[in-house]
Amino acid sequence: MQLDKVVSYHKALADPTRIKILILLAEGELNGQVLAEKIGVTPATITHHAAKLREASLINERRDKNTIYFSLNDYFIKNSATATEKLIYQRVRASEGSLERLQEEDQKVRGSVIKNFFTSEGKLKSIPAQLKKKLIVLTHMVSELERGRTYSEKEINEYIIGFHEDFATIRREFIMHHFMFREDGVYELNPQEMWAKWEDLS
Repeated sequence: MQLDKVVSYHKALADPTRIKILILLAEGELNGQVLAEKIGVTPATITHHAAKLREASLINERRDKNTIYFSLNDYFIKNSATATEKLIYQRVRASEGSLERLQEEDQKVRGSVIKNFFTSEGKLKSIPAQLKKKLIVLTHMVSELERGRTYSEKEINEYIIGFHEDFATIRREFIMHHFMFREDGVYELNPQEMWAKWEDLS
């Protein structure tokens, strides 16, 4: 399952038209008609390729009346550009000593945030404003979800309510930071390699 999703990310890039779309969107938001004119293809072709890019989380889209505008998912593109390489070499690069020290430091930071933002009953007191703390909280919250299992929106809402009443905001945060993947109202955990990593933030 995890390998399939990593492969789908690379498949989305394996097309010249899709690469051209991403290059143009790097300059700013554009609609399908403009993209078609700039690349020299039909709007239907843009719709087809945009769907592939959206499925791989490489672009976002918004609708304004009858026009759909596309934009880059900057965070995901930049974070995933070296994800495969990091995944392959991570064990080689980290010596046991340095890895243990980093893990100890990370555990201290994580423990402090969990203690400050969760009650003894496991309820979330408030959603952190600082990104690093927010990602620690979100990582903690998704830890009990099952990998490879699909969830309905109702199930996800009920799960979140177990922590905090603002299920809509937290559900969006799960998607925004790539903890979960959503398609046709069905939710599933992404591979951990795709999650926004609080450890990478200063």
